Amino acid sequence: MQIHRQGEKDSARTRDAAAAREARSGVMSLSGDSGAPALCPVPLASYADTLLESFRAITNQEVLHGVSGATLLTERSAITGSRAQGDASHNGFCRLLPTADGMLGINLPRDSDWELLPAWLEIPVEGSWEQLRELVSRRSARELIERARLLGLAVVDATRIPQGNPACLQLRHIGERRPPRQRPPRVVDLSSLWAGPLCSHLWQSAGAEVIKVESSQRPDGARKGSTEFFQLLNAGKREISLPLHEDAGRRELRELIREADIVLEASRPRALRQMGLVAENILAEQPGLSWISITGYGREEPQANYIAYGDDAGIAAGLSAVCHAATGQWLVIGDAIADPLTGLHAARAGWSSWQEGGGQLVDLALERSVRHCITGTAPANGDYRQRYSAWRDYLEAEKIAAAAAARRA
Repeated sequence: MQIHRQGEKDSARTRDAAAAREARSGVMSLSGDSGAPALCPVPLASYADTLLESFRAITNQEVLHGVSGATLLTERSAITGSRAQGDASHNGFCRLLPTADGMLGINLPRDSDWELLPAWLEIPVEGSWEQLRELVSRRSARELIERARLLGLAVVDATRIPQGNPACLQLRHIGERRPPRQRPPRVVDLSSLWAGPLCSHLWQSAGAEVIKVESSQRPDGARKGSTEFFQLLNAGKREISLPLHEDAGRRELRELIREADIVLEASRPRALRQMGLVAENILAEQPGLSWISITGYGREEPQANYIAYGDDAGIAAGLSAVCHAATGQWLVIGDAIADPLTGLHAARAGWSSWQEGGGQLVDLALERSVRHCITGTAPANGDYRQRYSAWRDYLEAEKIAAAAAARRA
């Protein structure tokens, strides 16, 4: 799906509008140091607005009336009160650390991640960011990334500015299509955290029946975070907890899927395959089904096994590299920015698949969603420093200050 190509059309008018939108939306305040918002020369707010408007157009409904796409990028921070922390993510789990020959994004949100650090670095590690910064600074970035992937750690190269304009998703036609039923779609949502729940929240707002299925052993990790934000994305969904580690729970899940029009999941493919849920086989057996898969880097090997979260996926896609090229600063941009952008992409793609009669495996990835945003809105000459200067000069001339992160009224 092509959203828009700024490039040659990066006129003074569109340039100024994008700069103003970034500042007024609250997106700009989510980057930089606390009290010193940073301007990233990628039109994240405008891009998110376009995605939401595109979804409204295909549903022919005013989904989330009065809410902008940019608000979906900022509302978690507005609710939780989190603040930008420069080269660290809002929650502090993800950091930008220099290596001997580059810069890495390192995300360690789980206690088990810290327990793996001695195996990753092959030396004892006390478990502090200060020590980790010192140890990483002596190593090669490539070596560190390769070992991290083997261990299931979210470690990425922060230095690559993407080129070209890759597709934001991949479609595979596997099953038989059939005309959509004369009712809104029924969704089985197996996802958790932010991207998937936002996607099904948008579908629900367009009239879909959403069944949120959680493992009784491993419920949605977002339940441990902000209750208000969790309810914002999940209120009104039918919630079912199943013992997915047992045959009985898996059989019940298969029955739910047989009655579904759309399945949404955000697991690495092998996780569901180990439960006997193979997307390709289910699509081949169930006409009219749309299967929406959200991963970190896509379903193809070996990327299918790479772990990713919203902050490190944004870094891997190139946001921090673009900001550094323009400003000389290494910053984590936004709040887990890949999550809401991917949720918006998934909502449009999944609804479109259902309208077209299903039979599709829709492959979306956190990193790819952000990369598509960067490349699809890149300046024609590739000069982000020039765009940054033009945006900054306009905001200063018009006295447009960075607004705080926004939430729904």
